[in-house]
Amino acid sequence: MQDGTDASEPSIPFYAYKPSLMGRPWEFRLTRDALEWQIGRYQGRTPYAGISRIRLSFRPVTMQTRRFVAEIWPIDGPRLVIASSSWKSIIEQEGQDRAYGAFIRELHRRIAASGARVAFEAGSSAIRYWLGLAVFVIVSLGLAVLTARALQSAAWPAAAIIGGMLCLFLWQSGNYFRRNRPGRYRPDALPEHVLPDG
Repeated sequence: MQDGTDASEPSIPFYAYKPSLMGRPWEFRLTRDALEWQIGRYQGRTPYAGISRIRLSFRPVTMQTRRFVAEIWPIDGPRLVIASSSWKSIIEQEGQDRAYGAFIRELHRRIAASGARVAFEAGSSAIRYWLGLAVFVIVSLGLAVLTARALQSAAWPAAAIIGGMLCLFLWQSGNYFRRNRPGRYRPDALPEHVLPDG
């Protein structure tokens, strides 16, 4: 699903993406005083002053290793999820970094202008982050020990395979934890580590 400006109302910022291949696109619009959304048959309107919390995070998936997500909790209504990638085919997700980043920045600008009291959070929840980091450290140490033992035994192919797995694991998971450290931010100073460039 392509993103851009709503053809019917060019002045209203518009963003759309498909969270699943078979599902309908999720569409979002920023009107003068509210975030409007449509998900299949369902639609709604959340005034900027009616938003209680926003979380920005980095959420890579198998076919899109560079994926960002904004979660929005209205005071009344369902949690809304906006992602920077959209399903394009059974084997491909299309990145929409530029349009996603522009939409999320404009959403924050409008929330700030409304004077709404919103909790702005970055990264993962604290419990999820620290538990995940503990598992990351344990698995990394385990792979490092296995690599060292394979080298001591002169099992070069095994050492190369395990060492390669360790490097890949450190790169991917390390990037995830680096970007998703829990924190708070102001709507006029968005954290760049949980947003696409630009």
